[in-house]
Amino acid sequence: MENFVIDTSVFTNPDIYTTFGERDQLGAIENFIHLAIHSGANFYMPSSAYEEMQKMVDLGRMSSEFEMVVRIRSPRKHSIMIPSEILYELIEEIRHRINKGLRIAEEHAKEAGKMTSEDLGKVINRLREKYREALRQGIIDSKEDVDVLLLAYELDGTVVTGDEGLRKWADKVGIKIIDPRNFRGILENLIKHKSPAK
Repeated sequence: MENFVIDTSVFTNPDIYTTFGERDQLGAIENFIHLAIHSGANFYMPSSAYEEMQKMVDLGRMSSEFEMVVRIRSPRKHSIMIPSEILYELIEEIRHRINKGLRIAEEHAKEAGKMTSEDLGKVINRLREKYREALRQGIIDSKEDVDVLLLAYELDGTVVTGDEGLRKWADKVGIKIIDPRNFRGILENLIKHKSPAK
């Protein structure tokens, strides 16, 4: 039986949740619940990711249905063993990104020194955007991401996320990933190919 570990982005990113045939999040979640119930698969979401999602989406009456279908469970952090090479690789990437961020900050500081106060705001905004991109894009940057990664590793599950960094690191660790825009189709195929009850 397939284990899917779902990230918040599946229900908060419009490019993903609209694939469930609805323009609003609650309609998409309702469609997901219907498909999930009939798919025969297991669905998990770490409690940290679920709390994050609840800050962005008011499930209201659907929270009990959602929790019936998606098991809210944290990874067993104290017993999971991951290869130390992954930690070294993460540290090396963080160091590289910090250095890149510093170079971006230095460039913008030099540029700002030559500007009027009116143009300074524009420089600061560009600095923030480039700095955020340099430090956060394509890397695991939250405890919610780490929890999704570790839970999928523990369960030998498939990560479902639109987060580029989480997808990249899941692949590095050897965790199965799927394109979240294909998630609905995968669930529909699971339903179609589910063997009839005996």
